[in-house]
Amino acid sequence: MNAALKQTLSPMRRPCGGLHVLIEDEACVLRCSGAMWAIAHRTLIAGDLHLEKGSAFATRGQMLPPYDSRATLDRLEAEIEALEPACVVLLGDSFHDARSIGRMAPEDRARLDRMAKGRDWVWLEGNHDIAALRETVPDLANVLPGEVVETLNLGALRLIHEPQPGIQPGEVAGHLHPAARVVAHGRGVRRPCFVTDGRRVILPAFGAFTGGLDVRDPAIAGLFTERPMAAALGRDRVHALSWDRLA
Repeated sequence: MNAALKQTLSPMRRPCGGLHVLIEDEACVLRCSGAMWAIAHRTLIAGDLHLEKGSAFATRGQMLPPYDSRATLDRLEAEIEALEPACVVLLGDSFHDARSIGRMAPEDRARLDRMAKGRDWVWLEGNHDIAALRETVPDLANVLPGEVVETLNLGALRLIHEPQPGIQPGEVAGHLHPAARVVAHGRGVRRPCFVTDGRRVILPAFGAFTGGLDVRDPAIAGLFTERPMAAALGRDRVHALSWDRLA
């Protein structure tokens, strides 16, 4: 890692346990929840909620505890209460499939309206959700709070669902569900993580029932020309991990 990149990625610990980093000189906090806080824009960014994934599996006879949406919304609501954002941006795949909204419990659906009230609320289109949802919910714009967009520019940041190939300064993306594995004292731990080189950042999946792709997989590692930093989610802090520490 070159000296300039190392200085950019020298993270500062925040009282919340998150890490303060610069993405294309935009000050951001990588939060313990897996969300990112864009400080100057008072914007909370979260990726890949996959609401109603549990109920989607249940329709195919694979039974999972039916509480994933509630757990995910609990975490999102806690972040909103802690930060009082002016804007919330969800990076796509917020719903697991085309019929997710219809399967949501009424109280969970009502929580979305309450959380969105009094602030900007933006849904980015993902590969799982918005296009498919429009087929089953023709009046989607009147069903979901806020607005739906493909990409969003936020200062020097460009928010998009799926990371694009090549050098993409300021890109903030989800989709890949990055996870890091560390081995110490003969024991291995695998945790969702952010991954960033100071030019772009990929967020971990925010949803309760989402898996992870190892950050060393070429689909993630190949997006970075310099060895990036993995920022793994711990119980009460985000842990900055150099590439060499990853198993």
